Amino acid sequence: QVQVVESGGGLVQPGGSLRLSCTTSISISSISAMSWYRQVPGKQRDLVAGVSSGGSTNYADSVKGRFTISRGSAKNTVYLQMNSLKPEDTAVYYCRVSTTYLVHYWGQGTQVTVSS
Repeated sequence: QVQVVESGGGLVQPGGSLRLSCTTSISISSISAMSWYRQVPGKQRDLVAGVSSGGSTNYADSVKGRFTISRGSAKNTVYLQMNSLKPEDTAVYYCRVSTTYLVHYWGQGTQVTVSS
């Protein structure tokens, strides 16, 4: 059974930092990209950042310069370093693993709350 597991969420004050981690059991050779999305109640799930198997990255405009996505040395792990957090970054963050056979797998989500 495919596993996509996120960790690292929590409560942080405005201006603070958090690092999210996502690890998958999917074979590294089958991974085409790994991405982070976020969702608040009543709204659609939006892309935050993504990284391809070749290392190309992309970011939502709202997080550029504050968030950094990177892949671990094992290549089946992706991180999201979040700095200068704002209350509007509060959301459930989901990891998505895209495969070479055109199937996407999602994690269960991790809550990030930015509040004083």
